[in-house]
Amino acid sequence: MRLDKFLSNNNFVSRTDCKKAAKEGRIKVNGVVFKDTSVKIDEYIDVIEYNGVVVNYKKFTYLMLNKPVGYISSTDDPRKKTVLELLPDNYRSMGLFPCGRLDIDTTGLLILTNDGQLAHRLLSPKHHVYKTYFFECSPSLTDESVRHLETGVDIGEKEITKPAVLCPDDNLSSGTIAITEGKFHQIKRMFEQVGSKILILRRIKFADIELDYSLKEGEWRPLTEKETEILTSIGSNN
Repeated sequence: MRLDKFLSNNNFVSRTDCKKAAKEGRIKVNGVVFKDTSVKIDEYIDVIEYNGVVVNYKKFTYLMLNKPVGYISSTDDPRKKTVLELLPDNYRSMGLFPCGRLDIDTTGLLILTNDGQLAHRLLSPKHHVYKTYFFECSPSLTDESVRHLETGVDIGEKEITKPAVLCPDDNLSSGTIAITEGKFHQIKRMFEQVGSKILILRRIKFADIELDYSLKEGEWRPLTEKETEILTSIGSNN
């Protein structure tokens, strides 16, 4: 792997900054200053230092994004803004993609990764990974409609929806809903079938990873080591 690609892919610097650092003698390979960032290195064996800090090789990248309204959960679209446009260039060149989708007007937690096998496990129905959303709706739900949502509703697919887990507030016009599926506009269609309309929908949890509320909409950060362990452990033994 090229030295500049290694540093860029490991969340350190853009390739432009990498070249600048190399010219200033701030990059070492096995203790030797390297000023040519196009040199090939062995990411598993060579010891790379940037500003005196050893950079460990990471095969995959995992990010948490607080998705704002107006962006689609896609890698490329000539007509609409994609969530990748919220990332700096060095991340956009890593082959990242959204793990699952949020509607263009749905906000909240979105996981971005370049780990295709993990994404497949997380989205596979057999692993029953819950996604939890905060909602506001109108008119308010009824006790009967809550029970209906919890047991499954017909939204025009081959089968009724899988049971949802609802925790409505006292007024039944807001609360949380957790589902394991991810059909097109699923929650909105579920609420329509019980006579209500979603006004606000925000994903607040994916599996056991909670949205970091210190992130403003449009902001992102790498997953912590603990969050990454939670994510990568799902279905790893299957």
